[in-house]
Amino acid sequence: MDSTVTRSPKGECSEHARRRATLVGMAARPGKATRDGLTPSQQRAWVSYMRVYHRLEYEMNRHLQRDCGLSLGDYTVLNALDNAPERTAQLSNLATVIGWERSRLSHHLQRMARRGLVERLQSAEDGRAIDITVTPEGAQRFRAAVPVHAAWVRSTVFSDTDHGQEAALADILAAVYDSVLRRGTLPPPDFGPPAE
Repeated sequence: MDSTVTRSPKGECSEHARRRATLVGMAARPGKATRDGLTPSQQRAWVSYMRVYHRLEYEMNRHLQRDCGLSLGDYTVLNALDNAPERTAQLSNLATVIGWERSRLSHHLQRMARRGLVERLQSAEDGRAIDITVTPEGAQRFRAAVPVHAAWVRSTVFSDTDHGQEAALADILAAVYDSVLRRGTLPPPDFGPPAE
């Protein structure tokens, strides 16, 4: 897919082109740098990433709801807590690990608590903070979902890649993640799944 913006006879962006430009946050003419100064290879990589990001988020959410009875948000929270010491984390630390705004996480945790997946407790270390911990029900649901999700990832994401491509992708994503940590606004996470 190229990211060329097509124009109507009146010079207005077409709706399709506007959606594509919005998706990637920029528009480019073939063979020229974008207005934001990306090289053609950077533009191609960025557009490819954004296409995968949005589609994969949608497909993962559908798969997890259909096959595991969990939303992508539920799985994200449970996965982060599974990697936290004693499966417990303060709300602010958990928000940093998964990259969500605190208010979004707080609302989602309320829904998860109503479903018996997590508990919100006053922190033993800091009386002003809230600790989030996985309930036995949440732990059981997460354990059941892990192999199902792994099988889906293998078939959907890695069915057309070889070991060399997977290793290169992991290296590229690790470099991008490190760059985002250095230049982003969130502090580095205190815990999380191991990269290897």
